[in-house]
Amino acid sequence: MAQPRPEPVDPARLPELALAAMKAAKFPMLATDDAGQPRLRPVSPVKTEGFTIWVANLKSYHKTIEMAANPKVELCYLDPNHDQVRITGTAAVETDAALLAAIWEKNPLLRSYLGTPDNPALVIYRITPGRVRFMREWALEYHEVPL
Repeated sequence: MAQPRPEPVDPARLPELALAAMKAAKFPMLATDDAGQPRLRPVSPVKTEGFTIWVANLKSYHKTIEMAANPKVELCYLDPNHDQVRITGTAAVETDAALLAAIWEKNPLLRSYLGTPDNPALVIYRITPGRVRFMREWALEYHEVPL
């Protein structure tokens, strides 16, 4: 069987390719650190602006404790074609009231589950990228995506 040959990557199109893979993947996996033990789980972003991602969470979830102790996280998107986008960044609690209101308005699932935007169980994290990498299926090499 012949080795698969990935489609070449035009460096000028890296941001576009990465954003398209993220859109197709929809649900990234979030990696955190639990006192030295890596933890990975799927998350559902509530807002995406370029490579900055906002994730809703409940304060009672263990990842809240993990990100408070170590805000360094990584998101990994895998699209249906097996192209990958990895966003290495820092998680911080979003505090901008206007932005939180806009997120709340655009997310019926949040409203359905949590009732009101001031629900004390809700926390929204902003993941600010420090590094973004893209890889085509079978390419076996990552490309640095300019931020």
